[in-house]
Amino acid sequence: MKPIWVVDDDQSIRFVLEKALAREQFSVRTFASPKEVVRALEEDSPQVLVSDIRMPGGSGIDLLAEVKQRHPGLPVIIMTAYSDLDSAVSAFQGGAFEYLPKPFDLNKAVELIRRAVDESLREEVADAAQTQAPEMLGQAPAMQDVFRAIGRLSQSNVTVMITGESGTGKELVARALHKHSPRGDMGNKGPFVAINTAAIPKDLLESELFGHERGAFTGAQTTRRGRFEQADGGTLFLDEIGDMPFDLQTRLLRVLSDGQFYRVGGHQPLKANVRVIAATHQNLEERVRQGVFREDLYHRLNVIRLRLPPLRERREDIPMLTRLFLGKSARELGVEAKRITEAALARLAEFDFPGNVRQLENLCHWLTVMAPAQVVEPKDLPPELLESAPSLAFGSAPEAAETAPTPATATPVVAGQAVPPAWLADLKREARRRLDANEPEVWDTLTRQFERGLIQTALDLTRGRRIEAAQRLGIGRNTITRKIQELGLEE
Repeated sequence: MKPIWVVDDDQSIRFVLEKALAREQFSVRTFASPKEVVRALEEDSPQVLVSDIRMPGGSGIDLLAEVKQRHPGLPVIIMTAYSDLDSAVSAFQGGAFEYLPKPFDLNKAVELIRRAVDESLREEVADAAQTQAPEMLGQAPAMQDVFRAIGRLSQSNVTVMITGESGTGKELVARALHKHSPRGDMGNKGPFVAINTAAIPKDLLESELFGHERGAFTGAQTTRRGRFEQADGGTLFLDEIGDMPFDLQTRLLRVLSDGQFYRVGGHQPLKANVRVIAATHQNLEERVRQGVFREDLYHRLNVIRLRLPPLRERREDIPMLTRLFLGKSARELGVEAKRITEAALARLAEFDFPGNVRQLENLCHWLTVMAPAQVVEPKDLPPELLESAPSLAFGSAPEAAETAPTPATATPVVAGQAVPPAWLADLKREARRRLDANEPEVWDTLTRQFERGLIQTALDLTRGRRIEAAQRLGIGRNTITRKIQELGLEE
């Protein structure tokens, strides 16, 4: 382990901390000014840096910025005898691990430094794990089984059916199967093409899959290649296959049988060399019994089946995934990554996460934006989770399509049972409460809150860029400007 660096112009502070940390078997190196630290950083780096905030010849805040530029993950503890708001805000905004006012209790200071060391060691392990397994993460036995199956299938072009609840990462598995197959990066680098069959209207799905000729229907002004043609030589991922219309199932079966198909409005048979990977959160056997899914197509697709475990069956993976998603969210938003305490991780591990990995990722994005401090503690978790609610309002929606928007009529499925989204249930409860209390203007009040939440979230994600926020929300530039003014969201 690297030494702890202490920088303070007060020799007595350096002496006291050095002796106290040495008693705890920590290696320590002391500095009298930020300039000395900057010079030392040219050749080495500490495990943790403890710095005063005001020193002759330099500021601890400036040193914090310099250190974070060179070593973004290094925990920095800022000490100061000036316990003012500006100092605390500057320290945390600069990415400090913690803010330590002087005079401090020596035992508490050592304990704080120990926490920072533990955090830095965990981050190193997490970074190493992420480097070794950048595609998918999972130490749980159920996920190891999935990884082994992907390995066994790496030299095969066999059709695969991936099953699992919404949000378990079915498309990630499909991409891994493609990448490590003879068609992917390990072979001829064929394309990976994905389509969510539940997210595209029935009238357009046939054209999306098989393409169309010019003039085949109103609006078909040019010839268009379908997903089968686009995936020639590669892999076609059919997500939510259980929702495919019955008549299109017949056409799909024919393609899988002989490799031939026709564009909509076309008369020339086409062939495509495509490996098909399908996925669903539904019980296809039950769909077959109900007569809404072809049994012959089911058997054609169900050659090899991979079941993805829900997150509640792999709770030991929650800490690793949480740190991964906190880092990912920070990179997307261009901010310092939040760290999370063991106590907060333990609280997360108790939650069932009906939205699975996708819900956890949404939670980490929420924490990156909303958690008040750089280190996330249990009290910083959303109230819904702290109260052991069955689902989180911001993350329990069904698995979102990577290639097309999920239709508004889609119903999430939790443990095989259709349930309304948690946010909708919360809305109904709030509406009932207000209506029972005979509050005035319930419609206007809740509508304003809903619009305000949507727009504020979009602005947070785009760092205040209104045009980009409007594009993400699917509204016009003038609309978002008017709404910001009406809702009082002006900066």
